[in-house]
Amino acid sequence: MESTSFTLSVKQEAAPRPKRKAKKRAVWPRLLMRAFLAAVLLYLGIMIAQSVSIHTTGAGNVILAAGAEEVKIMTYYPINEDTAKRANDANSFRDYKPGSATAAYRAEVDKAAALAEKQKAKVDPMHHDKLDGLLDRYAHRLADYYNDYYRNEAACPSILITGGSNFPVAKKEKQNARRDTLAREYADIQGLLRKIESVGMGGISADDPNAIEKLEEKLARLERTQQTMKDINAYYRKHGTLDGCTLASEEVIRKIKADMKSSWRFSDKPFESYTLSNQNAEIRRLRGRIEELRKQKTEPPPAGWDFDGGEVVVSTSANRLQIIFYDKPDDDLRQELKQNGFHWAPSVGVWQRQLTKNALYAAKRIEALAPVEK
Repeated sequence: MESTSFTLSVKQEAAPRPKRKAKKRAVWPRLLMRAFLAAVLLYLGIMIAQSVSIHTTGAGNVILAAGAEEVKIMTYYPINEDTAKRANDANSFRDYKPGSATAAYRAEVDKAAALAEKQKAKVDPMHHDKLDGLLDRYAHRLADYYNDYYRNEAACPSILITGGSNFPVAKKEKQNARRDTLAREYADIQGLLRKIESVGMGGISADDPNAIEKLEEKLARLERTQQTMKDINAYYRKHGTLDGCTLASEEVIRKIKADMKSSWRFSDKPFESYTLSNQNAEIRRLRGRIEELRKQKTEPPPAGWDFDGGEVVVSTSANRLQIIFYDKPDDDLRQELKQNGFHWAPSVGVWQRQLTKNALYAAKRIEALAPVEK
């Protein structure tokens, strides 16, 4: 056996040099750059706003336009113009155009509304309420974001406006940290647009009047696939090869062979036990869901109830548990409704979620919805 020798060279350590006192890192260039970028973003927002035309029909009610066609009337949420002006004056030498912050906000909501209308044209009408709810949530959260953004921008003026003398560095750093948080919030809000695009494009909804039939078809396909996988395993166990197997197409058999060669496996068989177990679990889930939907069709629907300030309605036709308030609920109650899966449906003027046992349980644990004796 050959041996290999290594020669290690060790350098004598030099005497440590005396440490230099660290220089304090200058913050002015960084602050100047961030202030400049903030001013540019604010300017761009104003320019976009000035190019948008909006037709108003009353306080908060606006006709949204998609091209030359009017789409629908919806309610926008207010933008604090005074705060937006202070934000502009704190970061830009350009005069603020009254109403431009509101116009910029509405321009984004217009695009979301057009996206929702486009999605409505693709999907079953049973999904339209959900799309309306997502659009309303987008409009509301976007308004909250812009109001927070302008408030933060107004909190500390740009160094370009005030100059460097006695500049509040700590306050500016706090403002910059808040900008980062708001940027993440904006990205999260934009995620609602992806949700709008995905509505009605997924699995089989319980709202679908043919849901049971579709689920039964899906179950039958899975059961056939499961049996074929078992038969292919049995063929391989008997012959030690998949050559000559006619239980699937030649292309499928070729892919199974390639997968067996290229991937590490727990056992020497085409379909491993965990794959069959996972598919069995999905088959059991589908059977359970079909049984639950059949019970819903045969059992009498649950009853709604009155509470102090409104009523809970069981709408079997819409497959929704609906909450009607005689007066607008306060912020805390609206937040609690959202946490329990209810969303505001502007098209019907109620808070609602899909009619399920969980929906009834959620409504009953909200203290404000406690039944009142007649």
